[in-house]
Amino acid sequence: MIQKRQPTMSGAEELSERLKYGLLAGFALLMGGVAFLFNSPREIYEGNLTILASPANLLTDYMALTNVGSALFNVSLMTLQAIWIVRMADAKINGPVIAGILTIAGFAFFGKNLFNSMPISIGAFTYARVTKVPIHKSLLAALFGTALAPLVSELSFNLGIGQPYGVFLGLGAGFVSGFLIPPLAHHFVTFTRGFSLYNVGFTCGIIGTVFISLMRNFGFEIETVNILASGYNGPFSVLLYSLFSCMFLIGLQINGWSFHGLKRIMRHSGQLSTDYLELGGLGATLINMALLGFLATTYILLMGGEINGPVLGGIFTVIGFGAFGKNVKNVLPILIGVTLMGRLNYQDNQSTIVLISALFGTTLAPLAGRYGNIAGIIAGAMHLTLVMNIGYLHGGVNLYNNGFSGGLVASILVPILEAFHLHRTNQRALRRPVDPADEVEVDRTN
Repeated sequence: MIQKRQPTMSGAEELSERLKYGLLAGFALLMGGVAFLFNSPREIYEGNLTILASPANLLTDYMALTNVGSALFNVSLMTLQAIWIVRMADAKINGPVIAGILTIAGFAFFGKNLFNSMPISIGAFTYARVTKVPIHKSLLAALFGTALAPLVSELSFNLGIGQPYGVFLGLGAGFVSGFLIPPLAHHFVTFTRGFSLYNVGFTCGIIGTVFISLMRNFGFEIETVNILASGYNGPFSVLLYSLFSCMFLIGLQINGWSFHGLKRIMRHSGQLSTDYLELGGLGATLINMALLGFLATTYILLMGGEINGPVLGGIFTVIGFGAFGKNVKNVLPILIGVTLMGRLNYQDNQSTIVLISALFGTTLAPLAGRYGNIAGIIAGAMHLTLVMNIGYLHGGVNLYNNGFSGGLVASILVPILEAFHLHRTNQRALRRPVDPADEVEVDRTN
């Protein structure tokens, strides 16, 4: 819960906070530096201009739309922007904040950019100002709410109404969406009982559906696209495995070269709201995030898939939530369930759409954590079935399409599983779900 502001922070806490900011900023700068290994500064500059002015609905892979360097540089910019937003909100770096920052980093490969994300964040913070609540209470809405970034780009550049009217309409829609997300997300966490980690994704699915329905009523139609890159498995495998190895070693070093705290993380269901930094410590959390990164990347390669923008988005989202609800133990059954359902209904398990359904489907990891592996497999299978058919509702303008589907799956399965007492024996008491926004704490070092 939100803690009262104290006059000072201990030296150890201040050092830990600086370390977390440093690690996140280091990741952002690394992505920006690696960009120049792929493309020239001019190519990156021109590519980023294209990214800023392009419709960005699902699935628009910025690596295919422009080039790899431009996509990586966009990741760097978006991550730094997210860190700046956290600083502006005077918030500490904890589990949900890390998940928010790395989710933005992941989706900066496909769909998010500086232009289409800012009006949503401004709308979320304006809600806090209007309702006179602390600004950090709207921080997660400002971060995760950028799921609706394609709505801004579509209205701005793809509606055919001319400029500057399109841009004004897009920015206005983004602002209104951001303003609505905080109260709705707070309400919907009770709908999913905290068993879909992408709670804001479900909220954005509802808002996106309303906007798209209004547009269709006026004769405007937004079609999903499938712009995907291929042929980059080699360099990105090296980059990802190197990154996760560094995370693992840094976590071990922080943890005194032990796995202390990791067992506590693995034993927890992950139901909202579970801050692994508080539960197991920074070192154990980094180890957990690294293990999830290894698992997600290896899964893609074993399935014979392509490491492209959406897949990278899925991988970075998985590791981000390695600080906030996901661990190897509760993620694996979801991956198995999606894979088995893909086989049963003759889906191509190598296709990007199925692979990202598996990665993002781990939003349902708490179901496996509380109810066991079989329930997790069923949840994963059910998720793939829904997510393949639900995108039409929001026209691809909700980047967290899997969060929308996952929220529906959780709302259906949890009451049934609870009615038959199918939870694990060590998970008897069903906790009341906590809105992750209530877990954001004030940074007392400022």
